[in-house]
Amino acid sequence: MQSRPAPWITALRHGHDRLRELVEPLDDDQLRGQAYPKEWSIAQTLSHLGSGAEIFGLFLAAGIAGEQPPGQEAFGPIWADWNAKSPVEQAAGAVRADGAQVERLESLSPEQLAGLRLALFGMDVDATMLARMRLGEQALHSWDVAVALDPSAAVPAEPTGLLIDTVGQFAGRMGKPGERPRRVRVTTTGPHRTFVLDTGDPVSITADGGAADGVAADGAGDGLPALALPAEALIRLLYGRLDPGHTPAGVTSDVDLDELRAVFPGF
Repeated sequence: MQSRPAPWITALRHGHDRLRELVEPLDDDQLRGQAYPKEWSIAQTLSHLGSGAEIFGLFLAAGIAGEQPPGQEAFGPIWADWNAKSPVEQAAGAVRADGAQVERLESLSPEQLAGLRLALFGMDVDATMLARMRLGEQALHSWDVAVALDPSAAVPAEPTGLLIDTVGQFAGRMGKPGERPRRVRVTTTGPHRTFVLDTGDPVSITADGGAADGVAADGAGDGLPALALPAEALIRLLYGRLDPGHTPAGVTSDVDLDELRAVFPGF
């Protein structure tokens, strides 16, 4: 992972600007239309992004103050408040809330960022990891909206370039062991990376898994089935967003993609 939070905060700022440009022109009818998640409208997806920004703000404040993060009991009233908003209010509120949290991060001094520590979800979280967690949420839920308006939408290059080097940190939490556990050599483009995906228990994805054994950097000769795809598509696969209708042309796989999709059902 990037050791400094600055690139992640910059990516959050650019992601917020894209979100605002995407959302502000939408009218009430468009906001009521279905987003990528079948159970959510565009407005409801934005509501989730907005409530997530508020909760992120609570985590950030706790980390700065050196306090314990809030528990589930703090989230219910936030979700209820967002659920009570109209679609237009959910959309406008999400843009405001997302922007406010980006501004809060941008306002922190290097010393405050360096000192931020938080025990969260069983992990020791620093400023970089907290920003990474928010960037994943911002980028994927923004895609949930963008793809409903443009079926060719992809996760932008900037968040992709950061998130691709952190997939090993969240693949295990997002995956469930496959019915036929296997190891798969995964090669990405844009940027180029090589991983080994293990769908056993626990699910894991490891960077350059074969290089230490003297295998070529592209995995040639390791005998593993291969999957080749854009980096943004791998990220969407891990987040449960690589269904057949949204799989880019040119993806090649020696493994049935439906088998891998079942390992990462998404949320």
